[in-house]
Amino acid sequence: MQETTKPNIVSRKEWLASRKDFLKKEKELTRARDELNAERRKLPMVEIDMEYIFEGARGKASLLDLFEGRRQLIVHHVMFDPSWNKACSGCTHHMDDLGHLPHLHEKNTTLAVVSRAPLSKIVAYKKEMGWTFPWYSSFGSDFNYDFHVTLDEAVTPLQINFRSKKEHEKAVGRWDIWGTELPGVSVFLREDDRIFHTYSTYSRGLDILLFSLNYLDLTPLGR
Repeated sequence: MQETTKPNIVSRKEWLASRKDFLKKEKELTRARDELNAERRKLPMVEIDMEYIFEGARGKASLLDLFEGRRQLIVHHVMFDPSWNKACSGCTHHMDDLGHLPHLHEKNTTLAVVSRAPLSKIVAYKKEMGWTFPWYSSFGSDFNYDFHVTLDEAVTPLQINFRSKKEHEKAVGRWDIWGTELPGVSVFLREDDRIFHTYSTYSRGLDILLFSLNYLDLTPLGR
């Protein structure tokens, strides 16, 4: 939060007039968001044919296991390098904002967190933070590299928010990514034992998932 110019003090009548004008813009944004969400649901999907192996609280797990029998899987890629003892502060904020997961389960959807750190470090940090959501280690797997949340040109060509390294440098004028770990969210759909990747988002695409910041956006002082 940062101090900004405070709102002008006006009469209730003037306030109501301004609020009604702004409400028109809010409704336009809501309609545009509804249309965008509908368009997202119609995006094509690609079948996953790679056998990824994770490690979780119950031992080894496949990508299919992460679904926990449900039709849809949302994977939150949390930045946690194997050399670190804690996840990044921004990702920690996201995890603190996670709500009551049974609300997702009622919609036949599972949410799982995946990081590259070994399970022992994940378990220790999860306990420290008091979290209960399912969190898996992809250590030793290509999963993070294939979904471009771990960057290593020796493993796979670099890609930042669906742009190649060359495209990214051209767009921003330089290579401005430091470190190897990136945050993201990927979505999968299951048809029996077949798994399809339907969507991924990175960077500001994760912003809408932070309810605390979205609450702060409603306030005059902002986030």
